[in-house]
Amino acid sequence: MTDPQETALIVGAGAGLSASCARLFAREGMAVHLAARTPDKLAALCEETGARAHACDATDPSAVATLFEALPVVPDLVVFNASARVRKPFVDVTAEEAAHAVQVSCLAGFYVASEAAQRMVPRGSGTILLTGASASVKGFPQSATFAMGKFGLRGLAQSMARELTPQNIHVAHFVIDGAIRDQSDPGKAELEAEWGPDSMLDPDAIAETYLFAHRQRRSAWTWEIELRPWTERF
Repeated sequence: MTDPQETALIVGAGAGLSASCARLFAREGMAVHLAARTPDKLAALCEETGARAHACDATDPSAVATLFEALPVVPDLVVFNASARVRKPFVDVTAEEAAHAVQVSCLAGFYVASEAAQRMVPRGSGTILLTGASASVKGFPQSATFAMGKFGLRGLAQSMARELTPQNIHVAHFVIDGAIRDQSDPGKAELEAEWGPDSMLDPDAIAETYLFAHRQRRSAWTWEIELRPWTERF
């Protein structure tokens, strides 16, 4: 008897890390579902991987609930990749901009994780991976709202891990400490050429670590993994 097919859901899907995860998960034989505000942008990725795209505004709890209800099964793996930031001097940031950034980077993560956990706990298994950043542990100038959201997401992950791990739900937070390579972005390509080989995180390499975390045996689970290129300062 063969094991049933695993199902993965990636929320906040797009090019870069989400696309790398979708390709890897599909190669691993998973049924892949992608959620984004504008699912049309995922058409080529869905054709390539066989994934199914869903429209979902992750900042809307009712939309997130509808997304999970539309899935054919309870997913085995849920990845939250959404984030938002405001790059400007702190004194120029508006209340509306700050609220939006926290909604996308943190509250949306709560909505997604909550819907996932409500379904995984009764089943007694599942993996929830939350994508953080350097801003999860370090606040930078002109990036206060990003730090607010990412610090909050990290705290959410830590609390979830302590509560859900004994229920066989693996929760892990990833500190992506550095820029992610994106050959479609001329600015990033120029920076990487200036900084040198492997000076940016390869999204395919990050995806491999996400899969590794999902595959970890529960006798040696981790709740947090930091990933950085070899040139990044601690």
